[in-house]
Amino acid sequence: MRIKSGVTTRAHKKKYFKLAKGNYSAKRSRWRMVKQQVEASLNEAYKGRKEKKDDFRSLWIERINAACRINDTTYGRFMNGLKKAGITLNRKMLSELAARDGASFKKLVTLASGSAA
Repeated sequence: MRIKSGVTTRAHKKKYFKLAKGNYSAKRSRWRMVKQQVEASLNEAYKGRKEKKDDFRSLWIERINAACRINDTTYGRFMNGLKKAGITLNRKMLSELAARDGASFKKLVTLASGSAA
């Protein structure tokens, strides 16, 4: 007796159709188009998760640069000074300091400019 795959196929397709919910027209109702759309969407979501990391890093750098300019230095000089001073704070933490605690950031700027000179 041969084993038919109806239950397995239905479960597999059901998962795809659930992911395709909300798409326009046949992209949510026809199997071939659903499969193509879901695969493309998952691919884009994967890329987006990677790009988000770049976007946040850029945002942190912009915030640090803006705070540096307020304190009469540039981002490059500031980061170089921190490195020479042996201060290992990542950009995320530096941007939080720049945004929330200007006094602490100003102290970091003076430390960085002291070691750079």
